[in-house]
Amino acid sequence: MLSIKNLNVHYGVIHALKDISLEVNEGEIVTLIGANGAGKTTTLRTISGLNKATSGEISLEGKDITNIAPPQRVKMGISQVPEGRRIFPEMSVLENLELGAFLRNDKAEIKKDIEKIYNRFPILGNRKRQTAGTLSGGEQQMLAMGRALMSRPRILLLDEPSMGLAPLLVREIFNIIKDINNTGTTILLVEQNASMALSIASRAYVIETGAIVISGTGEELAKSNEIQKAYLGGE
Repeated sequence: MLSIKNLNVHYGVIHALKDISLEVNEGEIVTLIGANGAGKTTTLRTISGLNKATSGEISLEGKDITNIAPPQRVKMGISQVPEGRRIFPEMSVLENLELGAFLRNDKAEIKKDIEKIYNRFPILGNRKRQTAGTLSGGEQQMLAMGRALMSRPRILLLDEPSMGLAPLLVREIFNIIKDINNTGTTILLVEQNASMALSIASRAYVIETGAIVISGTGEELAKSNEIQKAYLGGE
């Protein structure tokens, strides 16, 4: 579904991504793990078009999208939940969700999808008129995910969804991610909680200093001594 080949990204003189190649097949949860500053967020931002590739190719279902504008990528089925959630704090929960559908014109279907979001995240339905900035961290994460789903994505890019959340909420968020995947949305997940990410991933890639160094199934990487020492707190 999503294919990245020999992708390079620079920030000025800094070579942020170095010949990255990865694949995400339809229906998978694929996770990208690595330390802070390794290039995880840059990878997602380049896929969604927020960062410009220096060279290489990004293709979605066989179509080269490397130089396509971000709104067009959303229309084609890519949606991103950014690191730090980035909800619109002065707007209501409902208004945030409506903004997630800003490229759509099917008003009746938009209303149905908002109700689906409320069914998936009942707390959002209870607080639909509430200012989004007054929600808890976990509720804001649910809102950010719901907003991204309003564009009806084929593939959802999730950037650090568990960041700053209590352990109980982390488990809830990962259960929601699995549920979203089970209902037909392909997922590319960037996550520092490597243990949780690998536990739900079909496949995984490890990125270090802008380069992919290891790949395999989630189960294979979870059992790897090298990965356990580096990312899972193993001895």
